[in-house]
Amino acid sequence: MHVTPHAIEGVWEFTPTLRPDDRGFFLESFKASVVADAIGHGFTLAQMNISVSRIGTVRGVHFAQVPPGQAKYVQCFSGRILDVVVDIRVGSPTFGQSNAVELDADERNALYIAEGLGHAFCALTDTVTVGYLCSEPYAPTREFGVHPLDPALALPWPTGARPLLSPKDDAAPTLAEARAQGLLPTYADCTAFIATLG
Repeated sequence: MHVTPHAIEGVWEFTPTLRPDDRGFFLESFKASVVADAIGHGFTLAQMNISVSRIGTVRGVHFAQVPPGQAKYVQCFSGRILDVVVDIRVGSPTFGQSNAVELDADERNALYIAEGLGHAFCALTDTVTVGYLCSEPYAPTREFGVHPLDPALALPWPTGARPLLSPKDDAAPTLAEARAQGLLPTYADCTAFIATLG
């Protein structure tokens, strides 16, 4: 498995080795030791989520309150998505910046997203199935969002028709509004919490 750190601290891409034969192919989709070596601590699996979306759907930008936050290991099991991570950690050197990478069912690459970062994706094919391994279970009172069409973020969604958003995502505050409301995690709190992970 090939590991690539991305420009935003706390984001790594994992590209597996595909082993084809006349029956199909085999791969290691997730390997705890490889992830731990890359991120510097273990990844505790508390929940796995699957979402199925049609083309043009945007889900996010979602994040969880830190501590404990929610780290994610995201993969596209069918179709192709544009996966976007937004640094929403107040005080981070890359605050407000985003990182975009395509995940698809051919390359089978995955993205690890650390606690305190915002996450979103757009479905680029007729239908997509996305899986998330999560370090913490879903907790509605700790879950928040930033509007994915916030002009200040200028996220690289495909041009054309307006993305399909859930009512909750469409009502989410901008990054500036979320900051003013005290919803965003701080870089200091995130790094302090991650330092406690073994």
